[in-house]
Amino acid sequence: MILIYVTCKDNKEAKKISKYLLDKKLIVCANIFPIESLYYWKGKLTEDKEVVLILKALKNNYKKIKEEIKKIHSYDIPFIGKINIEVNKEYKKWSKK
Repeated sequence: MILIYVTCKDNKEAKKISKYLLDKKLIVCANIFPIESLYYWKGKLTEDKEVVLILKALKNNYKKIKEEIKKIHSYDIPFIGKINIEVNKEYKKWSKK
């Protein structure tokens, strides 16, 4: 399994992406958290309130998930990061349904 970490502009966008991926059966679960981010954008230090999505998915879906997120994400350059994880066998079995 993998976790996919995605930053979004707000809760509305995070839910839209989550529901879209769930409806396509590409992810098994989405967790949504408010965060504060600091970064340089166009040469200027920016401080923003954002929302992070942690998506739980099967490894073989990552490429398609990445493509689908890029289609609907509002950012010019969205962050989409993959973390390989090991989960308990009961959760893994449930996720394959």
